[in-house]
Amino acid sequence: MIAVIIIIVVLVVLGIIFAGIYNSLVGRRNQVDNAWSQIDVQLKRRHDLIPNLVEAVKDYMSYEQETLTKVTAARAAAINAGNQGPQAQAQAENMLTESLKSLFAVVENYPDLKANQNVLSLQEELTATENKISFARQFYNDSVLTYNNKIQMFPSNVMAGTFNFTTRQFFEAPEGDREVPKVDLR
Repeated sequence: MIAVIIIIVVLVVLGIIFAGIYNSLVGRRNQVDNAWSQIDVQLKRRHDLIPNLVEAVKDYMSYEQETLTKVTAARAAAINAGNQGPQAQAQAENMLTESLKSLFAVVENYPDLKANQNVLSLQEELTATENKISFARQFYNDSVLTYNNKIQMFPSNVMAGTFNFTTRQFFEAPEGDREVPKVDLR
């Protein structure tokens, strides 16, 4: 009789441990999904601001249609990359960032445009959104790290393998963004 009670107690304890591990894995996976949603919200905000900026500068920049076309094309590519995963999204967003940098560099050549309150306001909103995107990416990558560690470490890796929990990709900047710029002060 005592052996049966011990076996039941051991099975109940193991059941509680496995349930805890499973619930922890689900919680981490949901945190990663939530973090990705936060990036998505900020990227959508960024994508919504860009047409307003292009419209505000279009009349002033009649000779710079190529720059405006590149920004518009990069925005479309970034929107379309949304369902292709973090790597594709990161590459498309990097292209959009580069085209926006080109646009802002051109804006500097137009004094009337530089002083336009609407353009200044849109630039400020885009800068604030870029900062929010950066924080959201950091939170996402931290969540992915915690989740990936959880599904790769013993004993939770046994449960993760059993229930098909798979690793997630980090939202990484392309290699070119990691290079340290060279400064020549000669």
